[in-house]
Amino acid sequence: MREETEEMAVPGGPFLLRPWTAGDVGALLEAHADPLMRWQAPQPVDTAEEALQWIRRRAGQREEDAAYSFAVVERADPRAVLGDITVSAVDRRHSTGWVSYWTTKSARGRGAATAACRAVCRWAFDELGLFRLELGHRVDNIASCRVATAAGFAVEGRERQRLLYSGVRYDVERHARLATDEEA
Repeated sequence: MREETEEMAVPGGPFLLRPWTAGDVGALLEAHADPLMRWQAPQPVDTAEEALQWIRRRAGQREEDAAYSFAVVERADPRAVLGDITVSAVDRRHSTGWVSYWTTKSARGRGAATAACRAVCRWAFDELGLFRLELGHRVDNIASCRVATAAGFAVEGRERQRLLYSGVRYDVERHARLATDEEA
């Protein structure tokens, strides 16, 4: 399993993107204990069994060619999970995908999300043959917008009241990056 994980790793500057493993259960639980993560996560992870199921779902999605999730880790210590970067909604007919990301509290502001986003885009264009990658963020999530633009995603518009969190609707700003765009 270790060799397979290393073989599927994607370099991202001082960071590395690697598939999630059962050894990441503790890191996933710690990440989901953060109030910001709990507020945004569609399904918070509260137990070791839920974390293991989350990791298994990601592996299953990869096998089905539906989504590709990577743990974002330090190159120097590939066990130190800093976040997640995912290409989901893979549509082979139109060569498109949806990018999403999150970082742990301790990783925020260190450039991990931007580096991971750049790396996963290059990987998705080169390895999956995708042409267009999209993402969206709440308009009040300035940090996520900075990551998207720094990773080369162009703003394409606003979706009014797209997301619902704790009974409040939020507008979403949409971004996209094409395989033909200049590297960020």
